[in-house]
Amino acid sequence: MKHIHFIGICGVGMSALAILWKKKGWKVTGSDVGFYPPISTHLQEHKIEFYPGWHPEKMRTPDLVVVGNVAGSENPERLKVNNEKIPHLSYPELISQNLIRKNSIVCAGTYGKTSTAALLSWILIKANFKPAYMFGGLCTNLSISAGDDGGDWSIMEGDEYKTSQDNLNAKFFSYKPTHLLLTGLSWDHLDVYPTEKSYYEAFEKLLAMIPPSGIVVTCTDDQNIQKLLSLNKPVAPLKTYGKTDKNDYCYNNILMNKNGIQFKIKHNLEIYSIKSPMLGEYMAENICGVFAMAKEIGIQPELIIEAIAEFKGIKRRLEKRGEINGAFIFDDIAHSPTKAKSALSTLKKIFTGKIYAIFEPNTGNRQINAAPQYNNAFNNADEVIIPRLTKIKIDTENKNAVLDGARLAKIISQTNQTTKYIENDKELINYLKEKLSSNDAVIFLGSHGFRGMIESLIN
Repeated sequence: MKHIHFIGICGVGMSALAILWKKKGWKVTGSDVGFYPPISTHLQEHKIEFYPGWHPEKMRTPDLVVVGNVAGSENPERLKVNNEKIPHLSYPELISQNLIRKNSIVCAGTYGKTSTAALLSWILIKANFKPAYMFGGLCTNLSISAGDDGGDWSIMEGDEYKTSQDNLNAKFFSYKPTHLLLTGLSWDHLDVYPTEKSYYEAFEKLLAMIPPSGIVVTCTDDQNIQKLLSLNKPVAPLKTYGKTDKNDYCYNNILMNKNGIQFKIKHNLEIYSIKSPMLGEYMAENICGVFAMAKEIGIQPELIIEAIAEFKGIKRRLEKRGEINGAFIFDDIAHSPTKAKSALSTLKKIFTGKIYAIFEPNTGNRQINAAPQYNNAFNNADEVIIPRLTKIKIDTENKNAVLDGARLAKIISQTNQTTKYIENDKELINYLKEKLSSNDAVIFLGSHGFRGMIESLIN
């Protein structure tokens, strides 16, 4: 039995690949700075060995090491890999060498790429395409977030974040795309893309990679997509989707409540009725893009519609976690102002009571140059609470360039005066318990686990 070790196994994508390699018959071990549900639970369920911290003696001498972005140049396990010349790959390289097929669909964009990749994977499985797939989330319909059924198709979430600490190129360049589903663009990951121009250049290169034998499906309701296409006409056939009739696939007549969404998709002279248990008007946009891609590669509309109705969505994408005093508690991975704004807009259309937003940004959105993006991002929240921010490594010696919780709250309060900073987790939970009433909504927005606050509030 071969041994593979994952440095940074608690990342959603890394854990998915670890579980897949376990299914392939490998001995799998892993390490990380910390472990939190649901990823830790998922790893335990699949009997994968893992430990907190970096301990070269515990990793032994694997046949292959997958080095995550969490492992800096001084990471003890990474140093052992280098010193002992142990074969190693980044996780995009692992995917590239093992899961990419001759028909390679990449789902990319600032937002929506996880949901579209997961739903498209589900549809291709239902259509018996036997795809290989990987997406960075946990999904109710699929037991693992990476799979390989041996067919001629692959579906990958195309993350624009850096491939590794040594390779700053976007992960999606590793996936040899022949088909591209591009959702929308908004400058993100400022720690990797210091200028807006550098961010869009990565997507320009991605668009140019799609061959004439493939297809590009994209949403032209997004102004940044329009700009991208005006300057970079793809050599592949282009199919567009959006709300207006100018698109090849048009979605409209959206009805939304606490139980899901219903809407219509128009293509040529045909009109298709769509029902989904997922929440969010933005999800109608994602579903329309997936419908377009699935239909363009030859899947029957009736099967696509049936699969959409069965698909329950991704955990931490407007995931309802429970209720308290008649108020709904949601968890969402929205770690940027743009993503938070979208999630809050959805809740505002559904709930008649107050909306409370607890927000923790990712690394890039803690940079001081991200401050302008917070303007009016939280206008749909009646109250915004910034908790004590999870400690993360930010490669800067200038502390004034980094936003802590108090500084972030002050910036958001310029356009939302109800914003406050609550450093103590227990105090934050007690504050919410006292305030909540029927038809209110609480949403935790951020990429980290909020240190068990969601569970404490519900229980």
